[in-house]
Amino acid sequence: MADYRSRLNTGVRGRTAVQIDEGLRSYMLRVYNFMGLGIALTAVITLYMASNIPLMATIAMGPMKWVLFAGVLGLGWFAPRLIMGGNAMVAHAAYWGYAALWGLLISPMIAHFMGINGGQLIIQALAITSVTFGSASLFGYVTKRDMSGLSGFFMMASIGILVAILLNVFIFQSTMFSLFTSIGVVLLFSGITAYETQMIKNMYSQHDDNGIAQGKAIFGAFMLYGSFITLFIHILNILGIANSD
Repeated sequence: MADYRSRLNTGVRGRTAVQIDEGLRSYMLRVYNFMGLGIALTAVITLYMASNIPLMATIAMGPMKWVLFAGVLGLGWFAPRLIMGGNAMVAHAAYWGYAALWGLLISPMIAHFMGINGGQLIIQALAITSVTFGSASLFGYVTKRDMSGLSGFFMMASIGILVAILLNVFIFQSTMFSLFTSIGVVLLFSGITAYETQMIKNMYSQHDDNGIAQGKAIFGAFMLYGSFITLFIHILNILGIANSD
């Protein structure tokens, strides 16, 4: 009887582990699907704007670009609260709005690089970004090391990088400084991607109802989307500087 109970408990634990694994895979797949759709939306908006120069000049250039920049920063700060607020419609609006604003904001940069070598640098940057992001995210998913202690460092480093970028835009206006900050951003956000992936994985619970699980998936997609876009922009900038005359 004792042996039978032991085998029964082992079987229950085994089925529970399988259920958790399947649930976790489904949850992470939903995160990456939302992220991919967000990137696709950004790409569509960016390419549309880049092919309509007068419209792009009106919306994404001149003083309006700072409005878009403020909008991206504002949603970057408030969207997590909106997404995790429990209202599915608000969560979707915050995420897709964030992706749309990024598409408007980076359209002048993409339009510029589309005119260089037939846009080959954009394709190269996208490929390098995908490999970099995928490798970092995979590391964050499989590593057993707890990365939660790095959150403070990542926050302070991100603020420092943002200040450095703004100083270069308004004061230094140095190509070499831009190159070094972009290299720093790529290194930093590779680490942030791994950290975010581990955090998103740890947020999963098999007991969440569908609404909570979807909210977590959108939140995870929002975080990883931001890291992917940031990596892409700065990898493109590095390639552009490296290939300039």
